[in-house]
Amino acid sequence: MGKVRIDFRVNGSERTVDAYPMARLLDVLREQIGLTGTRLHPMQEAFAAAGGAQCGICTPGMILAACQLLERFPRPTDDQIREGLAGNLCRCTGYQKIFDAVREAGEAMQSDSFRAATVRESVS
Repeated sequence: MGKVRIDFRVNGSERTVDAYPMARLLDVLREQIGLTGTRLHPMQEAFAAAGGAQCGICTPGMILAACQLLERFPRPTDDQIREGLAGNLCRCTGYQKIFDAVREAGEAMQSDSFRAATVRESVS
């Protein structure tokens, strides 16, 4: 399959790229737009640290669903995590590492340093 044109907004700027449909977003951002620095969200850090991201296919959906889950339940139970991530299928990890990552991120996001950084960013 050939490349497709994709229009999107990154860091407040409208961008257009031609990319293969299965190209990883990370590669497109780095190679076509030149964004090489990252500032990871605690959920992304937890997924990386816990081994919750392996092949990367399900990771974006899992991370978005997990972030939304933690907005509703800052310290979720296993049943709440299971329900919050329902519909996101992973064929690599067996889900335990993903659950661990969600719990770790929840703890990190409840820390005083994360809350202070969030307040600073919203004021800037």
